Amino acid sequence: MVNNLIGKKILLGITGSISAYKTPLLVRELIKQGAEVKTILTPSATEFVAPLALESVSRNRVVIDMFDKNIQKEGAWHIQLAHWCDIAIIAPCTATTLGKLANGIADNALIAVMIALPRNKPLIIAPAMDETMFNHPSTQRNINLLRQYGAVIIPPESGELASGLIGAGRLPDFSIIINEIKKSLDFSASSANNFDNEILQKPLETLEESVEKIKFNTELELELLKQNIQLDKLKDYYKGKKILITAGPTVEIIDPVRYISNHSSGKMGIALAEVAHSLDADVILISGPISLDTSDTIKRININTAEEMYNEVIKHFSDCDIAIMSAAVADFTPKEKYDQKIKKSAIQGSLHIELVPTKDILAEIGKRKSEEQTVVGFALETENEIENGRQKLLDKNADIILINSAMQEESVFGSENNQIIIIDKKGHVKNYGKMPKKRYAFEILQSIMEYRTDSIN
Repeated sequence: MVNNLIGKKILLGITGSISAYKTPLLVRELIKQGAEVKTILTPSATEFVAPLALESVSRNRVVIDMFDKNIQKEGAWHIQLAHWCDIAIIAPCTATTLGKLANGIADNALIAVMIALPRNKPLIIAPAMDETMFNHPSTQRNINLLRQYGAVIIPPESGELASGLIGAGRLPDFSIIINEIKKSLDFSASSANNFDNEILQKPLETLEESVEKIKFNTELELELLKQNIQLDKLKDYYKGKKILITAGPTVEIIDPVRYISNHSSGKMGIALAEVAHSLDADVILISGPISLDTSDTIKRININTAEEMYNEVIKHFSDCDIAIMSAAVADFTPKEKYDQKIKKSAIQGSLHIELVPTKDILAEIGKRKSEEQTVVGFALETENEIENGRQKLLDKNADIILINSAMQEESVFGSENNQIIIIDKKGHVKNYGKMPKKRYAFEILQSIMEYRTDSIN
């Protein structure tokens, strides 16, 4: 993304979430990219981040007390500050601040400025709190109200929280926050005349994603209670285990501007990587070209072609305990790659491109695996799913095959949900209904653990 932060004036509001301690690093990164940053803290935020640290990195006075005499010298300071900035962001934002802002309760400096923000200036909010607080109906009501008012909400990340629980509530990585700032600045610059109408439409996708995260965590808690599964047991099993995961599509080059690929979003592979990482596994993610980010502590290797994915998988496979091949690797690649763009005017009649098979990654690691290693593959079927899945299990010498049915709604590329069947070499078959992909990631890792522990016993 082009750096459009140079010379921009950013107003950063910080509230009393434990993740406020990270904000001096966010300020420093914004300044490194050319922005000028001023900060406003709620009184409770000072319990988690030192105002002096923010003043040092921003080289601007920090506003905390709305009646501070030092900021009253030029009259309506909150109006001036609201008009000074090009964009405002509240990160992290607590449930209390969401409620006050949604209902216009300007009882501190931060809310006073944000309510005074002109309508043509974007407001970004990054909630961060425990998942039970985030999921509370009042919090969700306030988030929906703020979206209707035009604010852009960055959904919290899922992972281990300060409370010790695992769920949605973490402050997103700075790269996600900064990319959203850049997108909003671009949007604001190109759509100044239509701001009110378009900004209301922009967050709808984010709302959908947020609802899916909430749904995933709620269903996961219920499932844990129903099956009496202890997260400690999973963590004990996966802690320190090396897991190799592939995700996304591959692109097979035709010429410098054309390629063959598929619609894989990589969401299933990313979900597997993030959940395995939350269980203290050592994750290596080999990903085709996708737009999704991953936690900084996950080792991620980005590739483009099936050949590149094959080489990276073979390079790392011998060191891993578990390999989960969830990528949608192209079955064929053009035999000839053109160095120059193929001109339509130079082609007489139809263009014929000869395709040759790519290397079979799953079959190759199936040949190489030891008794201690577990190999998991995916199969996309349109008919006779279990029969074809069992055949693939044998042909590839895999331990577990996860079957996607292309005939089921929301079970394949791009969807937030999935609908799969899990079969293993021992003849076990688990047929699941539609679930969010993050919940499936949990079910898949649970099935791998059960398969291996049963093998040992």
